[in-house]
Amino acid sequence: MSRYAEARPYALPTSLAELRGPTSGTVELPRHIDWGPRYLYDLQDEADVIVMYERVIREAQSPADLIRFLDAATLRRRWRALFLPSPVRAAWQRRFPELSVDRSPA
Repeated sequence: MSRYAEARPYALPTSLAELRGPTSGTVELPRHIDWGPRYLYDLQDEADVIVMYERVIREAQSPADLIRFLDAATLRRRWRALFLPSPVRAAWQRRFPELSVDRSPA
């Protein structure tokens, strides 16, 4: 893990309930979140959803970014699949312990 990932502040929402971002269609993230080549994330494509959620959680500059692009139900279902720096994962799980509960089918 990089020193940057350890030291940087990460935006967190006040509650998961306020995350009411899109669940269908396509999304283009703003440059301050996704500075690579212009890309439209297809929310029907599982890989696109995972990558988009990783980028938003890592790069959001404020809770407003999280509220605009993340959906609480989608986040809960995909949480374990997200590849996140350990400091950001730990911060989210401290604030929202329900994310650390394994939701995979038995």
